[in-house]
Amino acid sequence: MKKVITLFLCILGFSLSTFSQDEAPVEIETRVVKVSDTEYDLVFEVFIDENWHLYSQYNPEDASLPMSIKPAEGEKGFTLVGKAKESETHTEFSDIWGVDEIFFVEEAVITQRIKLDDPTLRQVTLNMDAQVCKTFCLPYDEDFTFSLDGGAVVATVAEVDEKSQAMSNSLKLDLKNTDLLEGNKPTGNDDEKQANLLQIFLLGFAGGLLAFLTPCVFPLIPLTVSFFTKQAKTRGKGVRNALLYGFFIAAIYLLLSAPFHYMDSLDPEILNTISTNIWLNLFFFIVLVFFAGSFFGFYTITLPSSWGTKIDSASDIGGLIGIFFMALTLAIVSFSCTGPILGSLLAGSLTSDGGAMQLTAGMGGFGVALALPFAFFALFPNLLSSLPKSGSWMNMITVMLGFIELAMAFKFLSNADLVGHWNVFKREIFIGIWILIALLSALFLFGRLVFPGGARIRRVAGFRVLLGLLMLGFAVYLAPGVTKKPIWNQNLLSGFAPPQFYSVYKQDNNCPLALTCFKDFDEGMAYAKSVNKPVLLDFTGWACVNCRKMEENVWSQADIYRTLKDKYVLISLYVDDNENKLPADKQFDFVKPNGRVKKIKTYGDKWTTLQTVNFKNASQPYYVLMSPDLEVLNSPQQYTDKSTYYDWLKEGLQNYQKYGSN
Repeated sequence: MKKVITLFLCILGFSLSTFSQDEAPVEIETRVVKVSDTEYDLVFEVFIDENWHLYSQYNPEDASLPMSIKPAEGEKGFTLVGKAKESETHTEFSDIWGVDEIFFVEEAVITQRIKLDDPTLRQVTLNMDAQVCKTFCLPYDEDFTFSLDGGAVVATVAEVDEKSQAMSNSLKLDLKNTDLLEGNKPTGNDDEKQANLLQIFLLGFAGGLLAFLTPCVFPLIPLTVSFFTKQAKTRGKGVRNALLYGFFIAAIYLLLSAPFHYMDSLDPEILNTISTNIWLNLFFFIVLVFFAGSFFGFYTITLPSSWGTKIDSASDIGGLIGIFFMALTLAIVSFSCTGPILGSLLAGSLTSDGGAMQLTAGMGGFGVALALPFAFFALFPNLLSSLPKSGSWMNMITVMLGFIELAMAFKFLSNADLVGHWNVFKREIFIGIWILIALLSALFLFGRLVFPGGARIRRVAGFRVLLGLLMLGFAVYLAPGVTKKPIWNQNLLSGFAPPQFYSVYKQDNNCPLALTCFKDFDEGMAYAKSVNKPVLLDFTGWACVNCRKMEENVWSQADIYRTLKDKYVLISLYVDDNENKLPADKQFDFVKPNGRVKKIKTYGDKWTTLQTVNFKNASQPYYVLMSPDLEVLNSPQQYTDKSTYYDWLKEGLQNYQKYGSN
């Protein structure tokens, strides 16, 4: 139980440290005291904000996380002499942990002695990993460099050969009019981002409502609400406890996204790198197919029963902590139904363009929807009698969720195929599989297809008929997609199906909408200079959903298409092209601003670095208009609507005529 509380506090801390822009509640100054030619005392003078406390190295293990001091990663040439010495600490009994905790308040002096193995060493770096708490806890993980000879601390910068240095410099563009980048906030994009997050929240909310209707959750509503209302001495207290229960349910699912924000803050490229990894997409494909099998009734997915038993026993504590563990128990025992939906949400968010924020929005919507019924029926318990009884309708919803999981699984297989350049899972094959899934779901709804655990339906009527007809209509809508020239646009597939040029039929080129495009920056810029046209620099990705939506729904508009075709030179750089290796003589080591080295081995490595270094942005799609002489023509643009994008293109042409044209 204590470990679970620790995990919860840490996740809460990660969440708050991610979203808060305030400074850490501790400040640390350092100094060095020479003991001998080979021994030094490295001193941390810690100043702690009011009402906060920092835990000691000697804090019990089965309590809040104790401090640790160790050599920073990669440090060598010295060893630590025992544990650090600490100034006066405070000891106080913790009701939560049931032990005496040891911590600092206001200030502390921590002295770590080291012994040099290399007498020529002039500076060393130690890492302090600790936890600082008030009503919640925050992680504190920092490196501190000490100068042993009194000189200035020299930042450690990796050394690379001349070839790598020259190639690194070539990625740093000499951009003009960089004020138009406006701190990397593209014009007209904030509203679209907010709208996109709202859509993700609503999709998560819909997923939560579907989870509520599954056999793992729905029967728990009357039991849980009755428990709270009957256990409490007053109705008001029962309602309060039920509302807290709902709040904790929502909070648990929301906090599941917090570690991904922390990952994103460490390296803005990390989520993009993860999401476009071939093996991760194949893993998601296998997992979602496995989840679909569970929804179809072939087997049941559950977490170890011991987890639920231990967490459930902790719910007997009472008070806020007991209610929290009741909510955690629900999350665990309902995993067989909620897990597949959460898995789809996690996979979809990480392989989309909003990354961690989309995951938070989706998880938040899911948690709110799942918690809402508990709170609602706690306020109006008389309505419990109006709930429908469990029956075949729950099996129908569960199986339909299985078909949705199966359809989404093939999206991830498609991602792996696109990024890996396998040239197997083409657009028409993808659409054909979705047509088959739609037809199978219609057969199920009409009672012609029965899965394990379900009974054959003798008479189909009402909602099942309507839903079955809807699935048949969807199959008809998809059908032209397997032909060379579909008779109607299939905008609903934008971002899901592979691009239109990734086809079993012969295409004019492998560029969006058969436009002329360059997939190498230098080649495209040289061509633009020769024809005296401005450049549309398109940072895109094979697995980028919003990139496909822009190309198929926005670029395809007549005015925009003509402008792109006649007025601009299109350079499309695929940042997830990580299976397409650069020639051996073009591979190099790139030194990041923090001194670390990034291996540039693939085209994806190169174009991702080009984007982050010059535009301080790692999301796609990301569009920049510039002259062949690297003059930025207006602020960058991202996912947006047709009129905004067309106005943006026209503004770029006007500015090119004004100060970008030769």
